[in-house]
Amino acid sequence: MQISELGYFKNILESRNLQILKNISGVNDELDQLNGLELNDEGDHASVNNSAMIESAIVQQQEQELRDINVALGKISVGDYGICAMCEDDIGFARLKVKPHAIYCIDCREIVEKTN
Repeated sequence: MQISELGYFKNILESRNLQILKNISGVNDELDQLNGLELNDEGDHASVNNSAMIESAIVQQQEQELRDINVALGKISVGDYGICAMCEDDIGFARLKVKPHAIYCIDCREIVEKTN
């Protein structure tokens, strides 16, 4: 992969990293506000609990994406970015444009999905 392409993906990954950190911080603030509410009936409790569960699930997904992004940034720094973790072929540019933190090429991703 060319240096300009690596710079392109590094910028995208760093930008997404910052966005996720902001999102997680915002969700945590919302959860703190929900926990601080004085609720009067069971309906209110159920609504707050439901909202908290959804927000927590979103945070978990974004934390996983954050870990994947950090792995991808590490691969950029050591020169392994864009190489499939399974078959060691190049991950296509189009795939990386869609998912810059991808660790598998399309074919290997399908294999992983079918086995899980």
